[in-house]
Amino acid sequence: QELARYKSEFFGRLRDVVANRDDVKIVGDRFVFQSELLFESGSDRLGRRGREEMEKFAVMIQELSGKLPDDIDWILRVDGHTDGVPLSGTGRFSSNWDLSAARALSVVEFLISQGMEPNRLAATGFGEFQPIIPGVSPEANSQNRRIEFKLTER
Repeated sequence: QELARYKSEFFGRLRDVVANRDDVKIVGDRFVFQSELLFESGSDRLGRRGREEMEKFAVMIQELSGKLPDDIDWILRVDGHTDGVPLSGTGRFSSNWDLSAARALSVVEFLISQGMEPNRLAATGFGEFQPIIPGVSPEANSQNRRIEFKLTER
């Protein structure tokens, strides 16, 4: 119940930060960045704008984490998602699953470089298997390529 209260405060503050933005959303209990905001197509390296966004996000998370009681064993799960368009297999990543996991790990490593505690982070890759919008239309593909953050208990 305590974590739920802090999650509510967390998402309330995030709503204020992302108001009127199309590239960052709150969907249910997840904070969602569109991949195009963070990464170049097919890459797991945060771009300049992605690093700037993650710097702001890290500050906000660290502020919130300072308010969480010590007895709440929480983590911030970073979930990588891709669209359903198959990769060629000739590049660095053999599958969308590989790309989604590498992107999540890249974000986690960047957040650690910004002072977040590694034991409070987890990187997971979902590939194309958890779409927000079914199908392969340009709109569906754009919405499905994303990084999600979920504050949860271990």
